[in-house]
Amino acid sequence: MKKPSGIAILGSTGSIGRSTLAVIALHPERFKVAVLGAFSSWQVIVEQACEFNPEIIVLVDEAAAMKARAALRERGCSTKVESGARALAEAAGSGNVQMVMAAIVGAAGLQSTLAAVRAGKRVFLANKEALVMTGRLLMDEVRRAHAELIPIDSEHNAIFQCMPGGYLPGDVARGVTRVILTASGGPFRTTAASQMPHVTPDEACAHPKWKMGRKISVDSATLMNKGLEVIEATLLFGLPESQVDVVVHPQSVVHSLVEYADGSMLAQLGAPDMRTPIAQALAWPDRFASGVQSLDLLAMGPLGFETPDYVRFPCLTIARAAARAGGTAPTVLNAANEIAVQAFLDRRLNFVGISTVIDKVLQRLDAAPVTDLDDVWEADAAARRLAVTFIELSAGAPA
Repeated sequence: MKKPSGIAILGSTGSIGRSTLAVIALHPERFKVAVLGAFSSWQVIVEQACEFNPEIIVLVDEAAAMKARAALRERGCSTKVESGARALAEAAGSGNVQMVMAAIVGAAGLQSTLAAVRAGKRVFLANKEALVMTGRLLMDEVRRAHAELIPIDSEHNAIFQCMPGGYLPGDVARGVTRVILTASGGPFRTTAASQMPHVTPDEACAHPKWKMGRKISVDSATLMNKGLEVIEATLLFGLPESQVDVVVHPQSVVHSLVEYADGSMLAQLGAPDMRTPIAQALAWPDRFASGVQSLDLLAMGPLGFETPDYVRFPCLTIARAAARAGGTAPTVLNAANEIAVQAFLDRRLNFVGISTVIDKVLQRLDAAPVTDLDDVWEADAAARRLAVTFIELSAGAPA
């Protein structure tokens, strides 16, 4: 009998991490949870550790790690606890790990994702920001280390499923002329433009189809999430921005499509549940149960598709421009967006101010070539500083 594959789940306390553990629980003979990682949610990760018995858990926050150690001792669990970003990266690249779920949101997940790639692991990429920030540098590392990168975002995983047999991201997508990303449209698809400045964080986080964390929920509400996905698709599948389209599909049943040179189009359909792409990636190139109920085609009703409203959702336009500019522009875009979204969640910036801040930062910082990670970190830091400045200048705007 084949030995179970050791897996590290980075971001185990978030929605992707929890869904990953739910799928793994259905197939205990195939996987051994070796590492669990999170930022500070020590109570959740302690419960996960007691259930899945990993060799190590890593909490980036030292105070949270100390609480986790005490709680595990009290419960008689032998799991080792470490802390810090470096420990997380070392755990991702350790020898007892063959697979890594990279699900830490934002720039915070870059270091551990890179460590997993450089160690030649099979990496399940749920942290799109790591790829957006680094661009071709990350894909170059994948090739250099002979790692495997499988996308977890429902849209990119759908594209991956619709590619020719044996295809892996980073390969040449022969015969493909276009990929089409679907978007639900978020909670404000039909909201009047005049109301957009007044929406609240809770309203922005109330996604009509998907259950996600607050940051990614806001990105979905602004359609920045779709803009980041456009950039991610150009890198994963080697296509120019002009060959990556976006359509609004409110039912969230068709997760994305691939168009071929012969005029045919393949689509991947499924319930709006992240356990499906997670199970596809974990089992690849095979298939196994995800725990998700099959679609009832007769009960789902008509499926609709709409053109995105680029006026109501300027973040999509801004992100496409960054994709065309290349270099550090996507890095700047991502950094400014993270700062602006947090300011909105903290009620220091109104909803429309998110796109305004990002646009101002991109106009001020010219795109420069990316030759190494220092270029990435410098652009990221400069964009964050400038975004903070613009937010401070706009203080007092209605939230």
